[in-house]
Amino acid sequence: MNLKEQIKADIKAAMRAKETAKRDTLRNISAAIKQIEVDERKELSDAEVEAVLTKYAKQREDALVQFREAGRDDLVAKEEAELALVRSYLPEPLSDEELKSAVETLVEKLGATSMKDMGKIMGAVKKEYGSRADGGKVNKIVKEILS
Repeated sequence: MNLKEQIKADIKAAMRAKETAKRDTLRNISAAIKQIEVDERKELSDAEVEAVLTKYAKQREDALVQFREAGRDDLVAKEEAELALVRSYLPEPLSDEELKSAVETLVEKLGATSMKDMGKIMGAVKKEYGSRADGGKVNKIVKEILS
């Protein structure tokens, strides 16, 4: 069962169990996936669905920060629950040590020596590790290594 089918099955299960928060979150994710499929007129692969989930998770993280700053504890709890649900569909992210090791290996493998090679390294990391590697952390590590 691919990721999109899993989400649809989980929507049905949440409806049967009357878990409205889970159902609504999964419906939002499903709608985002469907929107991209309609816009691009193609069926999304698991990797592309993961990208949609990652984007959705980042939106939830941003909202979480804003709600905390505003003192809206009710909305913070809602966003945390949504974020936990979304992360359950994503692969386990690489730890900082694993990420640094992976980037160092790719820098050596590609023979990168200057900041001009940053794009090659970023692309290689994204290709090899996909959504497991946080782009912001990779960027920071690459800058440390190449400078």
